[in-house]
Amino acid sequence: MFGKMPAMPDRVLPVGRWWRARGLVVRDGALAALFAVLAFTPGVAHDGMIMAENARRPVDAFALVLLFAQCVPLVVRRIRPGLCLAVIAAAFAIHEMFGYPPTFASEGLIVALYSVGAYQDRFRRVPGVAGIVAYVVLAVVVAAQGSPERPADFVAFFLIAYVGSWSVGAWMRTRAGQEAERRRQAAGAAIAEERARIARELHDVVTHHVTNMVIRADATTFLAADSPEQVVSGLAEIGETGRRTLVELRYFLGVLDPVDDEPERAPALGSLRDLVEETRSTGQPIELSEVGEQGPMTRGAELAAYRVVQESLTNALKHAPGRRTVVRVRHDAAEVDIEVSTDGSGGAAPRSADGRGLTGLRERLSVVGGELRAGGRPDGGFTVHARIPAGDGR
Repeated sequence: MFGKMPAMPDRVLPVGRWWRARGLVVRDGALAALFAVLAFTPGVAHDGMIMAENARRPVDAFALVLLFAQCVPLVVRRIRPGLCLAVIAAAFAIHEMFGYPPTFASEGLIVALYSVGAYQDRFRRVPGVAGIVAYVVLAVVVAAQGSPERPADFVAFFLIAYVGSWSVGAWMRTRAGQEAERRRQAAGAAIAEERARIARELHDVVTHHVTNMVIRADATTFLAADSPEQVVSGLAEIGETGRRTLVELRYFLGVLDPVDDEPERAPALGSLRDLVEETRSTGQPIELSEVGEQGPMTRGAELAAYRVVQESLTNALKHAPGRRTVVRVRHDAAEVDIEVSTDGSGGAAPRSADGRGLTGLRERLSVVGGELRAGGRPDGGFTVHARIPAGDGR
């Protein structure tokens, strides 16, 4: 029944962007030109500000000069708002004292008052005090010339035109300042959050891989005399770990200062087996048990799950070398459940669950809606348990 509507936004948006790209003088100059045109347009030419109701002279050449003086200064209303108001207010006052007919150009006084309230940065009180004094003098002069307006009318004109316009401009200035401050705080919070995230990532990467390299290097020194073949194998594993570390560090450097269109992808949950094998090659006895099949997961949830296992294995290498560690991963459509348990030596005091790595994991999981529990066991061992929503896989 109805035809297809034209795609107006595709045409309007480029025009709007083009207009916003013009300088302030160009945009405000267009406003000044509009006021000047309307001052000569039948039907609205004399719909202007009326203060004294004392028109007694016909329009002449000087009246035209005053007409343009009340609208042309709007060209600089945002660049030099004080100067703009001074010129327009002086022209308006002379226009009223000479008794010329009303002109639409006098509406420029309202815009100039608003502009001072909104854009005047320095000496904001000077235009206000000078304007009040000038208005009182003008009211006295036009009253002495025989204006029929009463003192209450002059006060009402002052409150509506002067105070009202200025106050609206000051309110808009306050709003703009608050919005700028809100954006600044939001940007600062986003930067701080991103720095914290990258710090957690670097902690996980460096701690895990460097711990592996140190343990392998220590083991290689003991094997140097008896088993050259194992020394060669150990050095090869150290080199492979170092290369893997460089890949991950290169990824995070790409996030901080991207050069390519898309940085390398970070580790995925599907590479847990490689992570376990890498840690197991240091001599740490590790068992991996997976139940269910991994379904679609958000990128954040997948990386969080990987980091949980990585941090837990790193802690096992640092604090419980040579003790049995069990990694249990259970997948279902809604979430992934991870538990990493490391045996103790029996009777040892439980380790604290408040380290930097675990604190970072808690923050990471809270971002994706997950939760983390970690604590010691009676036998001196340690358990990390995480539940992470899978999300929608996008």
